[in-house]
Order: sequence, then structure tokens, then C-alpha cells
Amino acid sequence: MNPSPITTLDPPRPAAPSPQPPPHRPSAWRQHGTTSLLATGIVLVILFSAGTGPLATSLPEAAKIITGHLIPGMAWMSDGSITVSQDQAVWNFRLPRTLLAGVAGASLALAGALLQTNVRNPLAEPYILGVSAGAGVGAVLAIVAGSTAMAGIGLNAAAFLGAAGATVLVYLLAKQGGIIAPSRLILAGVALGSLLAAITNFLTITTEAQNVYSVLFFLLGSVSAASYGQLVLPGLALAVVGIYAMLRSRALNAMLAGDETAIALGVNVTSMRRTLLLATALLTATTVAVCGGIGFVGLVVPHAVRMIVGSDHRRMLPLVIAGGALFLMLTDLLARTVAQPAEIPLGILTAAVGAPFFLWLMRTNGARAAGVGQ
Repeated sequence: MNPSPITTLDPPRPAAPSPQPPPHRPSAWRQHGTTSLLATGIVLVILFSAGTGPLATSLPEAAKIITGHLIPGMAWMSDGSITVSQDQAVWNFRLPRTLLAGVAGASLALAGALLQTNVRNPLAEPYILGVSAGAGVGAVLAIVAGSTAMAGIGLNAAAFLGAAGATVLVYLLAKQGGIIAPSRLILAGVALGSLLAAITNFLTITTEAQNVYSVLFFLLGSVSAASYGQLVLPGLALAVVGIYAMLRSRALNAMLAGDETAIALGVNVTSMRRTLLLATALLTATTVAVCGGIGFVGLVVPHAVRMIVGSDHRRMLPLVIAGGALFLMLTDLLARTVAQPAEIPLGILTAAVGAPFFLWLMRTNGARAAGVGQ
């Protein structure tokens, strides 16, 4: 008797697979816990930094001074516990530089996160676009030639114009057939940055000795001469780009999966890449114009945040902004206290942290570790 067709043609039915755990996603408590930790750290660093200096001021006294200026009617000076010198030191000198360091760190970290998404490379960093090198040329020209020879353009304005000019050149060099290719963008930025750095070095070694210190201090980065007026332009750029990035977080997530996937999901990749380039350049230019060259913030902070909450931009971007602010505020506090009375330029300290981190990231296969370019 022939066997049943069912028994001869149908293979044995496998046992039902055991249920698999869902893919790992950062839990809500990790997101909220990190947010709370960063917010608390920012407040504490602001108060501690405001009270640190030659004229000692305690944290409660620094808090009294700040709240006394922010809240009308709270005149803490009248009770005699706060001197005029303490008030001026905290409100006019220490607080502006701490806030500028926070805005600069947040801007550079956000610029790094957007650039890494734009080129799908976790090793990308805002300064590879050559924007900071362009700002350096503008600033050095202002220092060497003087504002009179520059038609009244000051150092900050010259640095911003140099950064803007470098952005235009990078865009034109990276554009091919109306499309910005990520590889061409990086290569154009590196090549242009090297050329502009050569021009800066030539201007530095050929200028008078009295100008060399000012040039080097700007190129290495500092917020020592911060004022409230200098917060306006970088703060506005950070607000505009930050809101735009949050609104477009789904499109940014799609770009991580590749151009074909992003196009299939309705993202205009060419337009998005162009906008991200302009946003990155705007953040970097407005920061470098007032703070000088501060590298590696855009590399270290986004990667650290991705390791905590993943690469979803809806979770990542707010923490990148807060983390960048806290990182550079801490760096500035260290820069003005570790070698008192001298002050270490910020670029030296950020490079001391960022360079080893960059090498480690490269060695551990950055694309897989950072969740970019999968």
C-alpha cells in the first residue's frame, strides 16, 4: 500500500519557536534619568562656575546674585550680604562666559550630530567642513590688518564672514550634477580646510610678534572675553536649528537607513542634505566667530549620547544639546582653574579628550558602535 501523499511530500512540522525577546530599546527611565542628570548638572555648574574665581563667592551667594538680577524686586544687595564687587564679578564676568560656553558646546554638539547623519559617518565632525578654518582666516586678517584696513569690520564679524565664505566654497566644490555627495562633501571640506589653515599659518608667521598671541588664543578657542551681547547670534542659531532638527527627526532617522530607504519614505534627500549642510555651517560659524576654534565637541558628545539612548533623533537630539552645553561648561571651568592664574585655551582641553576618543572610536569600528551608517 502506497504511503499517503501527506506523509511523503509534507516535511514534519517543526515545533513552534520559543518567543524571542523584543529588540533592545532604551527604556523611558534611562531617557528621563539622563535628562534630569544633565539638567541638574548644568544648574550646578553654572552656580559653581559663577562662584569660582579670585574673588571667592559661595554657591548660595552666587544663586542670590543671579536670582536678584533675574527676578524684579529681589534686591539682595540691600541686606549687606553681597558686596558690589561680588555682584559685578558674578553677573558681568563669570555668568556670561559660562552661558556662552554652554551655548557654544550645545551648538557644536548639535552640529556634529547633524553632520554625522548627513554623511552617515560617526567619525565626522563639524570642523572637517573647513568652516572653522575659514573663520580663522577672517579673524587673523582682522588681527593682522586691523579693523581700519578691514573697512571697520571687527574680529567677530570677520570670523563669521570667513566661515560663511568657506561654507559657500565647500558647497560649490561638493556639488556635482545638482547633488551633494557625502564623500565629496568630506573631501572638499578637508582639502579646503588644509588650504585655509596654510593661509592662516602664513599670516601668523609674517605678522608682528605682538599679534601672534592674539591669533593663537583665538585659534585655540576661549570664552574669556564673553559678554551678554555675544550670546545673541549663536543662541538664535541654536534655537532655530534645534527646533528644525526636532521637527525633522523622523526624516533624519530615515536618512540613517540610506538614501534609497529615505526616498522610499518620502524624504527629499538632496534638499535635506543641503539644508543640513547649511544648518551645520550656521551653528559652527556663529560659534567660532565668538569663541574661536574648539574642536572635538561635535565628535565626543553625539557618540556618548547614542551609547546611552540609541540613535533615534527624537530621543538623542535634546540630550546632545544638553550634553554639549554641560561638557563645554565643565571644560571652561577646568580651563580657568587648573593652572591659575593662567588660563588654558578650550581647544587644548577638548583636543586632549577628543583625540584619544576619536582613535578609540576608529579602532572599534565607528559605524557599528555609534549606530550611524547602518
